[in-house]
Amino acid sequence: MTDKKSDTAWPGGISAITLFVEDLDATKRFYREVFGLPVTYEDDDSAVFGFGNTLINLLRAPAAHELIEPARVAAADAGSRLQLTLTVDDVDAMCEELATRGVTLLNGPMDRPWGIRTASFRDPGGHIWEIAE
Repeated sequence: MTDKKSDTAWPGGISAITLFVEDLDATKRFYREVFGLPVTYEDDDSAVFGFGNTLINLLRAPAAHELIEPARVAAADAGSRLQLTLTVDDVDAMCEELATRGVTLLNGPMDRPWGIRTASFRDPGGHIWEIAE
């Protein structure tokens, strides 16, 4: 589908993903240390990191209510409902690097039936990250 006003394809790329977190300081520190990224914007309720052309916005869970109401913000221990994937050249080498950064893997590295090698870990907010080659 094309927007007649701008002739831009719909949908375009994802510009931002907002993740709700209980402990903003711990999650922000995790993103700085594990991914080696600087904070591109922050205020009392959020911290934003750039992942290529996509922004990851860490938002304090209490502040998320206003953003998504009348939908509810689920508790961090309610279970995972998404996984974010980052492409790497060598999953095994990245797993070794992540271990030096204090990351505990949930699974992997492993070869998946669909032909890629992956490993997964969780951030302090409970969000699952996968690395894949």
